[in-house]
Amino acid sequence: MNAVAVQQRPVGDLLREWRRHRRLSQLDLASGAEISTRHLSFMESGRAQPSRDMILRLCEYLDIPLRERNQLLVAAGFAAVYRERTMADPALSTVLGSIRLLLKGLEPYPALAVDRHWNLVESNQATQRLLAGLAPRWLTPPINVLRVSLHPEGLAPHIRNLPVWRAHLLDRLRRQIDATHDQELVSLYQELRSYPGDDPSTHDFVAGEVAIPMELALGDRVLSMLSTTTVFGTPMDVTLAELALEAFVPADEATVRALRDMAASTDGAHG
Repeated sequence: MNAVAVQQRPVGDLLREWRRHRRLSQLDLASGAEISTRHLSFMESGRAQPSRDMILRLCEYLDIPLRERNQLLVAAGFAAVYRERTMADPALSTVLGSIRLLLKGLEPYPALAVDRHWNLVESNQATQRLLAGLAPRWLTPPINVLRVSLHPEGLAPHIRNLPVWRAHLLDRLRRQIDATHDQELVSLYQELRSYPGDDPSTHDFVAGEVAIPMELALGDRVLSMLSTTTVFGTPMDVTLAELALEAFVPADEATVRALRDMAASTDGAHG
């Protein structure tokens, strides 16, 4: 949502929009938040003004992201509760240091940190080696990780199982849109869908598979890697809440050896 546009709308409209986005009836939300349906109806119609605590209670039940919780509070005339800082803010310096340690600790396996819109925040040397070897034009910030993965001039030509991996990424992005109601993500999804490739809905994931690997062709080698995601469990800051750490771990021993060889070769060149 556009923050300016949101602030110009009544809080009741926003509550109704989020309730419908979560596919809940007024009875469902009222029961879950332990309030009367009549009171909820009055708040949505503007006949009653919700308190600050009531907004936070409804946001908690609706699982609304912190950024949008602030928008509802402001729309109701209250101050935002959750701070939003840049990664350069001294208050986040400890967190950023921890992220860098985590990424470094995953060497020689690729790992990176992204923001809510999949823009690269930090990455380890293994990630930089892969980009430099396969998609050097994408090394200049800002780097959007999904664009790098699926663009025909990015990693896409090197992904051996591109149709399935593309379907996986688009499905994941679609679920993120459903959770956040973020229009910038909607635009990104539409852009990615416009890239050359099959309709992702035509690709079924293989029955019996535990997880979907990305199979990345690197010269005469194929790196088979599984992705894992880590988020902060109790964030009270918008920026921190929107950070995710993506790590790619080997799915087979051949990939383990290949990634270790790449790291050793680079270390030898710098020695």
